[in-house]
Amino acid sequence: MILAALGLVALGLAASATAAVADEEEGVDLSVVIDDITPPGQLTLTVALNDGVVLTEEGSDDTARQFTGTLPTVTVSDTRTAEEIPDGAFWAVVGRASDFVGGDNTIGAEHLGWRPQLLSPSPTGNVAEGEPVSSVIPDGTSAPAVGLVGQELLVSTFSAEEETGSWDVTAELALRTPTDVEPGEYHSVLTLSLFDQ
Repeated sequence: MILAALGLVALGLAASATAAVADEEEGVDLSVVIDDITPPGQLTLTVALNDGVVLTEEGSDDTARQFTGTLPTVTVSDTRTAEEIPDGAFWAVVGRASDFVGGDNTIGAEHLGWRPQLLSPSPTGNVAEGEPVSSVIPDGTSAPAVGLVGQELLVSTFSAEEETGSWDVTAELALRTPTDVEPGEYHSVLTLSLFDQ
């Protein structure tokens, strides 16, 4: 082992001593273009962590039983640049509920209404909360008494390129049922959808 190692060292020294010397040298310039890998901006919808919303009885009268609660904070974020947003683009968040089901009993989604509230300021005024929607059993306001059966507007903008950022929105929920509603525990799902047009 030792002799083999010494032999390699000796050969290396010999090669270095006889290395050729170039008569001329030329350099070659090297260049590279490294593109920006910053990901493009996105339009996103998130809902604050929650354990669901429990509606509790409040405001019942001789025309209806009423159960109220508050929607967890919903956040819409738009991190796109002006160049990434098409001309005339807009976005909207809509919501609709499934029927409330409790055993063999059902309360139609038309009995659930809401009153959206934008929690974040809109500097340009282009981002706005949706209009209130009443239960099919009117709540005494001028809100349409249709409930959250279809896609009802929670928050929207009609000019996405005019304002980007992040906005929080919530809604006061009100389930209004007939006074003779069957007692029991009922469950529904409120689905929120973000549309980018």
